Order: sequence, then structure tokens, then C-alpha cells
Amino acid sequence: MLAILLATLVLHLTDLIILFVSTCANAWRRHGDASYDLWYDCTQNNGGYHCRGTSDADWLQAVQALMVLATIFCLISFIIFLCQLFTLVKGGRFFFTAVFQVLASLFVMSGAIIYTVMSPGWKDDSENYGYAFVLAWLAFPLTLISGFIYIVLRKKE
Repeated sequence: MLAILLATLVLHLTDLIILFVSTCANAWRRHGDASYDLWYDCTQNNGGYHCRGTSDADWLQAVQALMVLATIFCLISFIIFLCQLFTLVKGGRFFFTAVFQVLASLFVMSGAIIYTVMSPGWKDDSENYGYAFVLAWLAFPLTLISGFIYIVLRKKE
């Protein structure tokens, strides 16, 4: 049982780190020396970076909000899991933790879908998605699997 709890704990921390990095990193989309993310558009000039704020597009603000919500819900789920480890009765399930974790996965999925559909069209073949975008998509199944594990998991002494 201890091994399962440790594996679940490691999976949850991995989810949290991936969500945090994908929300904060400046690499959702790349084009040559320019990189675009949820917060800034940066261009590399003469060895230095020049960054400006992103546009106020409604879809981008929705992606920002969903990614921040996903990270917060994943953190809340982690805190609830730690509390339930010590307060849940023997044989009880971690439903409350699972609800927050599944909601976090739905938020990150929605944000990634909106970014995929609404991001500006490619002007040429040199543009591609960056690692933060890939991490956001990776966070979705990991967070969902973690939520399902919490639904199945029972507390044992």
C-alpha cells in the first residue's frame, strides 16, 4: 500500500510541476528567434531578448485563465490528498481529491484545445509548437489518470 501511495504522490507532483512549467514557460509557439506564450511574445535581438505583452484577445485570456485554474486545482487537490491521508477513515476513498484532479485535467484540456484552434495560422513551415504546449497536452492525460487513481484508491492502515 505504501508503494501505491508513493507512486500516486510522485505522479501528482509530476503533474503539478508539468502544469506549472507549461503555464509559465515562454515556448507555446516558436518561429525562428521569436517565441510566443500565454503572457509574452519575445524576440531575440543581438544576444538579448525583447519581450512585449501578448494581445488582449479573448481566446488567449481564456487559455490563461484555464491554465492558471488547472494549476491551482491540481495544487488544491494535492493539499486535500495530504489532509485526507491523516483524516480519512479506514476504507474511505479519496473522492474529494479526485474531483479537483479531474477538474484540473478538464481545465488543461480545454485550454490546450482553445490554443490549438484559435492560435494564429501558420505563415510558413518554420513555425511550430513549443515544448510548453506539448507539456500542456502531456499534463492532460497524466492529471486525468491521477484523478481516476484517486477514485479507485482506498485508504488502508
